[in-house]
Amino acid sequence: MANFIKPYNNDPFVGHLSTPVTTSAATKAFLGNLPAYRAGLSPLLRGLEVGMAHGYLLVGPFDKLGPLRNSEIALLSGFLSAVGLITILTLCLTIYGKVSFQESTKNSAKLTNKDLLSEDGWSQFTSGFLVGAFGGAGFAYLTLLNLAL
Repeated sequence: MANFIKPYNNDPFVGHLSTPVTTSAATKAFLGNLPAYRAGLSPLLRGLEVGMAHGYLLVGPFDKLGPLRNSEIALLSGFLSAVGLITILTLCLTIYGKVSFQESTKNSAKLTNKDLLSEDGWSQFTSGFLVGAFGGAGFAYLTLLNLAL
């Protein structure tokens, strides 16, 4: 086991271990295809993709595990709960962007419009997240509404 686990890049001061899972080609390929790391995407499209995944996956737990799970309006309450959580998450993304990227407006000549780590880029990401999450939650709601279980 000691042969498989070693310091990352043989540097013990990095604080990260190199294991067969963390340094495998499959792990690097999977992480490289996530929207946060994929090259060539604008912040708006990154936010749209992240939002669609989150919105789609939020409806089910509220529907099946929420306090109204045994009532006739369980799916509607699950959808509305997901929309409420999406609104809160979007507000948190907005606050994070305003606080984190205050200095980037002074250095805006260096940053492009498509840079995610700028105030404008983060604003586009947040807008994409909101639209994508509402769309994903709406799609999940309509799918579960018309699906005969």
